[in-house]
Amino acid sequence: MNVIEILDKKRLKQELSYDEIKYIFNGFLNGEVEDYQMSSLLMAIVLNGMTDEETFALTDVFINSGDILDLSSIQGIKVDKHSTGGIGDKTTLIVAPIVASLGVKICKMSGRGLGYTGGTIDKLESIPGFQVSLSDEEIIKQVNQIGIAITSQTKNLVPLDKKVYALRDVTATVESIPLIASSIMSKKIASGADKILIDIKVGSGALIKTEEDARHLSKLMIAIGRKYNREVRTLITDMNTPLGKAVGNSLEIVEAVSILKGNGQGSYLFDVCVELASNLVSMALGNSLAEARRMVINNINNGAAYRKFLEFVKWQKGNLAALPLSKKTVIIRSDRNGIIKKIDAAKMGILTFELGGQCAKQGDTIDYSVGVIIHKKIGDEVKVGHALCTIYLGDKNTYSNPLDAFEIV
Repeated sequence: MNVIEILDKKRLKQELSYDEIKYIFNGFLNGEVEDYQMSSLLMAIVLNGMTDEETFALTDVFINSGDILDLSSIQGIKVDKHSTGGIGDKTTLIVAPIVASLGVKICKMSGRGLGYTGGTIDKLESIPGFQVSLSDEEIIKQVNQIGIAITSQTKNLVPLDKKVYALRDVTATVESIPLIASSIMSKKIASGADKILIDIKVGSGALIKTEEDARHLSKLMIAIGRKYNREVRTLITDMNTPLGKAVGNSLEIVEAVSILKGNGQGSYLFDVCVELASNLVSMALGNSLAEARRMVINNINNGAAYRKFLEFVKWQKGNLAALPLSKKTVIIRSDRNGIIKKIDAAKMGILTFELGGQCAKQGDTIDYSVGVIIHKKIGDEVKVGHALCTIYLGDKNTYSNPLDAFEIV
């Protein structure tokens, strides 16, 4: 086969065969296909899409590029949860301890930030000492002992996706439904969970911008799961506004802890986490969503979920007491009277990115201490001088005007 012919075929919107997809993607993994050639293919996929059969093929090539985690030695049903990513999305940090506190085994491999959306592994790495790289043996032992493990993608598990994922992040080829579906589902299948819940974020601060695309992605991932005999359930949740008050790695850890302590009840973040946890518990235990929801809220209120989070952090060697938070802060105040109509998630994500809270390119250092705390919510009345948000500054003092994220009418 010829790489140029495959690239030209996709440029012309023609369907690639399984063998062509396997040839060019495995060639990239093996170093026989150059970065610039793969970048060209990824951009053609973003612009021209892939058929469902191409997406199934790419997912299979990803899965078979490395090892598959065998979780059969873990007792009981194993669940996994994934979010397609968004601004301020710290749901995994909240949901996983909740379900583990109810005896549901959750083994999750998470990713780093993609574009200007934060990654769970980046957030966990903001906890000094926290070990994000666990061996298969460590994962299995930990889940058997405490019911929960969250780890970065192991070197030999879907290594092709890992390499493509890194390239997508720096070549503006993130927002593609087939690439998102293949990336997520290959890792979920290879990670060995029995039941998988996908939280599809939709809106300005998410990779998926429209309800139509979200429904397409949902159907695609459920279909991929069916091919591998996995039960996949999806929820479509809003990401036009940042999820919660905090945007930024350490700040989001602080907010996750607060929610696990039972604060923020009635907030959208709290409600989304309860819904996600309830679905996982219902899938694992076979009870109704209503009963699962009652169990979830009870374990938040009685402190069991928070204690499980502390146990999880301790097992993975994290030191919450040393969490880095910038002491340089600036309060952004309203310049007008009115009602807050919109808080733009994308602009908040870009602002945190500009502060150094995400990588601009491979190998960049993240400043875990920076970010934003939002003090108001949509529908709030504000007057001139009211505090809208607090910016936690690092070494970078050039950033977009935070007022641009607030629409006040």
